[in-house]
Amino acid sequence: SQYIPPWSEPYIIGVAGCSGSGKTSVASKIIQEINQPWTILLSLDNFYKPVKGKDRERVFKNEYDFDDPSSLDLDLLFECVKSLKEGKKTEIPIYSFTHHDRTDKTVTIYGANVIIVEGIYALYNRQLLELMDTKIFVDTDLDICLARRLNRDIASRGRDLEGILKQWNAFVKPNSVKYVRPTIDSADLVIPRGADNHVGINMMINHISKQLSKKSKEHLKHLSKLGKIFRPLDDARAIRLPRTNQLNCINTILLNKSTRRDEFIFYFDRIATILLTHALNLLTYTPVKITTPTNYEVKSIRPLESIVAINMIRSGDCFMNSIKRTLPDVTIGKLLIQSDSLTGEPQLHTESLPPSIYDNHVKILLFDAQIISGAAAIMAIQVLLDHGLRQQDIVLVGYLCTEMGMRRILNAFSEVKIIVGLMSQQDIKTYNEINRNVTEENYDSDWWFKTRFVDNVYFGT
Repeated sequence: SQYIPPWSEPYIIGVAGCSGSGKTSVASKIIQEINQPWTILLSLDNFYKPVKGKDRERVFKNEYDFDDPSSLDLDLLFECVKSLKEGKKTEIPIYSFTHHDRTDKTVTIYGANVIIVEGIYALYNRQLLELMDTKIFVDTDLDICLARRLNRDIASRGRDLEGILKQWNAFVKPNSVKYVRPTIDSADLVIPRGADNHVGINMMINHISKQLSKKSKEHLKHLSKLGKIFRPLDDARAIRLPRTNQLNCINTILLNKSTRRDEFIFYFDRIATILLTHALNLLTYTPVKITTPTNYEVKSIRPLESIVAINMIRSGDCFMNSIKRTLPDVTIGKLLIQSDSLTGEPQLHTESLPPSIYDNHVKILLFDAQIISGAAAIMAIQVLLDHGLRQQDIVLVGYLCTEMGMRRILNAFSEVKIIVGLMSQQDIKTYNEINRNVTEENYDSDWWFKTRFVDNVYFGT
């Protein structure tokens, strides 16, 4: 019943070849054709070891061997790829070829579905090879490699012709023959002539696309299974607002298709405030004494935890008015998770989380106006867990929720609490007898549970 996000099992591709063979062009072609915005290109150019001391003088005389395997920090590369493979946020170094040292800046990577490792020694490290799903070697004649290297280094790296030729004859060509060419034996696929080999590249891209499609289907299948584990809902974790006359009246107005937009906003803000108040009841409080300017003591309470509100764009943004009125100084973060238009698979587009989530004693209030399949909420909770938060510190707040979505979330995360204004009742008999072509969310008979409309009406779109 544990949820496995797509970025915890990214598809890793290694692209190797001699300097100037067209590795970067092949890698760029892969990124362009598979059309996955969560594809990360890791260039070995950023993993060169800093050049120190007397070696710096040799660098500027073109006497330093950048093409020897020892010039690269392959252990750091392995640790970075391993960290990404485990779904962790990873810092990637940035190397300056002008100063021949690492800069103070790094690139933060999180949530990658596809990782392309590109460089002359991408297939050199045995530990790194074990992490890769597909290993590609770009095989190009060394004379063509030299011509491309001349063009690249003069135009992009500001080097002179004499220095490039000196380095080629002294280091690049001998190391290509001695170290780089033998890594072709580790490749699953060899592409002669690099990016000019359109047939080979198309075959490679078709294979990668099939593997990614298979991975996507397995993710959706796993999400579906989470909703098929039937056990009584725990009222301590699945909290529903009591059905009072006030709540019945507000629900009637909000679910009426004839309700004007200004009325809808007013009444949704009211129920959002009620939901937020119930969420605040889950915090731990301690008694305090407050002394007024006139030296009058007032006994009160204050929460032991700091509060961070995370809105799931854009459904969770419907809660913003109530959040700012109730908690004016609260820290707010954003998550954008949308379903693929073709497969329906949830995909993480953006995460903007405040630094305060890493504080001790923090309570996260995660807001989503409508929980239908539960897939986006599950992925959002997993993102928070990947950032070091604990399940018991997360409270999911929503207005409408299907029972199927509720079950998926509770089955995936045993300690997360959910507060909803209204939840559907699923007919398990219908579940067992219904046509299997119908999605599980459609077992809920009421249109308002299976149709996303709250944010559309609230924002007038």
